[in-house]
Amino acid sequence: MHELSVALEVCRIAEEQVGRPRLADLVTVGLEVGRDSCLEIANLEFCLEALLTHPPFRRGRPRIEAVGGDDVRVSYLEVDDGDSSN
Repeated sequence: MHELSVALEVCRIAEEQVGRPRLADLVTVGLEVGRDSCLEIANLEFCLEALLTHPPFRRGRPRIEAVGGDDVRVSYLEVDDGDSSN
């Protein structure tokens, strides 16, 4: 099940980009997953949901888009900045 190792790498990338102190504010992780990547999107989503809803994350959700090719990329990270006027 290499979906779990991919999910762990996605979480590592999120921590690197957002910073460990802000991981609890991470709301959405956007991914583009190639249809030829040999990943089962449902399994990857399950793994990410399990990881992103527990510390050091808390309320993160994956948003996965199937795309052509075999690449897998983190397309965006949405962080709650605490500004309710948005």
